[in-house]
Order: sequence, then C-alpha cells, then structure tokens
Amino acid sequence: MASTKRKEQPLHSLVAGAFAGAVEGFATYPTEYVKTQAQFAVAAGKRPPGLLDIVRETLARSGVRGLYSGCSALVAGNAVKAGVRFLSYDSIKLAVADKTTGQLTLPRSVLAGLLAGLCEGALAVTPSEAIKTRLIEDGRKPKAERLYKGLFSGSVAIVRAEGLRGIYKGLGPTMARQGANSAVRLTTYSTLRGLATKDGRKTNDIETFGMGAVAGIVTVYCTMPFDVVKTRMQSAQSARYSSAFNCVSTVLREEGVLRFWKGTTPRLTRLILSGGIVFTIYEKTLVALDVLGGKAKETAKVVADTVKE
Repeated sequence: MASTKRKEQPLHSLVAGAFAGAVEGFATYPTEYVKTQAQFAVAAGKRPPGLLDIVRETLARSGVRGLYSGCSALVAGNAVKAGVRFLSYDSIKLAVADKTTGQLTLPRSVLAGLLAGLCEGALAVTPSEAIKTRLIEDGRKPKAERLYKGLFSGSVAIVRAEGLRGIYKGLGPTMARQGANSAVRLTTYSTLRGLATKDGRKTNDIETFGMGAVAGIVTVYCTMPFDVVKTRMQSAQSARYSSAFNCVSTVLREEGVLRFWKGTTPRLTRLILSGGIVFTIYEKTLVALDVLGGKAKETAKVVADTVKE
C-alpha cells in the first residue's frame, strides 16, 4: 500500500509540480532531442545513427544550441504537464483513498496515476510534444529551408496551416503513453515512498532521488512502445499511417517488434534523471510552500491581533 498521510493543498501541488517539471525539462532536454532524432532516422527508413554520432553531428551543425532545438516547447509543456499531473494525482488519490485508514491500495494508486496521466496527456502533453517534435524535425534542415523560427512562431504557423488538429496529432497514443507513464511512475514512487516512510520518518534527498530514478527505469521499459508510436504519429511523415493501430501494425510488419524500444537508452537516461530531479524538487518545493504558508498565516495573525488592540 502507498501512504496518503500527506495532504497537499491543490495550489501547492500545482505550483510545485509546474516548477519541478520546468527544471527537469530543461536539465534533461538533450537526451530527449537525441531520442527523437534516433526515432526520426528509423521512421525515414534509414539506418539509425549512434547516439554519439547524433550528438557530434548536431554540435558540428548547430553548436550546443542545436541540442536544445525545440526545448522551449518541451519546457513550457513540461511545466504545465507536471503541474496537471501532480494536482490531478494528489486530488484523485485523496478522493479514492480508504476513508477510515487514509491508505491507498495498489489498484487505486494505479487508477489515480492512470487518470492523472490521461488529464496531462489531453491538456498539456499532446500539443507541446507535437510542437516540439515538429521543431526538432525542422531544425534538421539547412537554415534557409527551415519553416519555424521558434516556439511561438512555430506554433502559430502549424495552427495556421493545419488548424488545432496540427498540434493534436497523435492524441490517442499520447494519452495512452501518459496514462501508462503516470500509472507506472507515480504508483512506483508512491509505493516506494510509502514503504520508506511507514515508520513515520522522513526521507532524505538521496533516497528521494533514488526512488524517483527507480520509478523512471520501470516506466521506460513498460511504456516505450507508446512513445515510439507517439513520435511516428506526430512527425511530418505521419500521413503514411491511417491510425495509431495502423502505425503499430506497420512497424511490426516492416521493422519488427524490437523497433518499439528504439531510443530506449536516451529515454532511460532522461527518465532516470527526470524521475530523481522532478520528485526531489517537488518534495522540496512543497516543504518551502508549507513554510511560506505557515509564515504568512503567522503574519496575518499578528496583524489581526494588532488591529484588535
């Protein structure tokens, strides 16, 4: 069972999650860039380059900034995504927890994570990932041929040319991936945290980072096929697939089952780091917000008492 003794305020969950998501997105973005480039190569029918080859080629072509192509879309989306994720999960898990013991059973924890993932997939991840994917893909072209200059102009250009459907391509596989991601990741972390704190003690930063990293590892291997399908459905070559199911069957038929785990290494690196970073920063931010909230209440009480006098 995962513990639900802690009862975050909705605003605190939203703010802490958004801040943690933004920091994690920026810190780990190069691994996301490399993973997406590897998946593009496979989708184009080319032999996938090595991860170091992608890094070297990008640095030679665009410098360090090249590894952050499309970063603004992911960081903005990550902030909203993590805010929605933690707000949804904390709210849902408290709603479905046992009213007497306050405990959350494993099936209920999975359900809470799944619903939180579906929320973040629909509200934040699909548009930000679609834009990020297109910006990365566009960044591979010579400068003279690029269509997008940045996050805002790229988003406007995509919507103008394709409507809202342009930034909601791959909605189904993205929601499936995020639902699976959150169900596995949040349940794993919540369970580990519940075991570590069952005697009432607090976890330290290293333990929190480690639990987040483990949750990331489990998540990658369980949900990688969703990520591959999502990338294929959001790329410029998505027209070759009539649906997400057609994409799955096409990849199976033409490339084999192992292609669903292409890009695992950079994504594994990212989720190990991101799991550790996001949960550590989330926990720290919650503590800071609680302290600030407590001080604000004390100040308000002092002012009220002074006014009364």
